Amino acid sequence: PDAPPAKIGPYFVLEPIGEGGMGEVYLAEQVEPVRRRVAIKLLRTGFAGRDMMARFDVERQTLALLDHPNIARILDAGLTDQGRPYVVVEYVPGQPLTRFADQRRLSIEQRLDLFLDVCAGVQHAHQRGVIHRDLKQSNVLVAEIDRRVTAKIIDFDIAKALSPVPTGSGPLTMAG
Repeated sequence: PDAPPAKIGPYFVLEPIGEGGMGEVYLAEQVEPVRRRVAIKLLRTGFAGRDMMARFDVERQTLALLDHPNIARILDAGLTDQGRPYVVVEYVPGQPLTRFADQRRLSIEQRLDLFLDVCAGVQHAHQRGVIHRDLKQSNVLVAEIDRRVTAKIIDFDIAKALSPVPTGSGPLTMAG
């Protein structure tokens, strides 16, 4: 991965928290107009070709269609000074689903409650014509939010929108 930048748009980068096929993810802090921690996905250097930029734009537009308590919501998007696109999403200070359940020794009933959270988020996405296509334990984070344990789906980078997203382009997912 590339060395973490000090700043992405108006956000101060604190530390890397993940990486995937398309980019790196950083924990960052917004200080104005509000103070909050966010997660920023930055398109990897060398992926700035027209096709990859278009796929990244589709991901951002797809995320914008989703507004559900069990899906990490999009907050912002933009381009760095070097022209690399980024998307800012809600930071979920949690653990992957199975690690959380195992470490806390959750009962079957408690695990099923978390699974119902995941199902609710997936149903919301499906009702908006979005299929995640990479649902796995590391893409479902569990955190305690307002004293309630909640599962949140993250990482829609290979999601498929079944209906056209408002980007002005057609489907960009390759077969296979």
